[in-house]
Amino acid sequence: MERINITERFARFSEQWQPKIVAELNGQEVKLVKVQGTFPWHHHDDAEEMFLVWRGRFRVEFLDRIVELGPGELVVVPRGVEHRTAADEQAEVILLEPAGVRNMGNVIDGKFTAAIGARI
Repeated sequence: MERINITERFARFSEQWQPKIVAELNGQEVKLVKVQGTFPWHHHDDAEEMFLVWRGRFRVEFLDRIVELGPGELVVVPRGVEHRTAADEQAEVILLEPAGVRNMGNVIDGKFTAAIGARI
């Protein structure tokens, strides 16, 4: 039970597309991630994901539409739904998803696949 300063935690790392766990609750992990560019298309068979923008602009692209988000806005991606995420300039995003979820879901990619369990 400790206070977590989100701004300070984001300042601890610079790599992009590599989520870092900052807290856990009820089988879920709260993760911080910095993003810029476009992430590959993928889906998660057994998990929903919540993306909450902390800083910058961020979008979640679906096969039939795009959801644009700014600071303080969030979207939940249902399990099994094909999507990719993107940011034209660096954005800071908070993720909430079940513990142990791989960021690439059904895809493995040398550049984007993050280590499971990385903490900050």
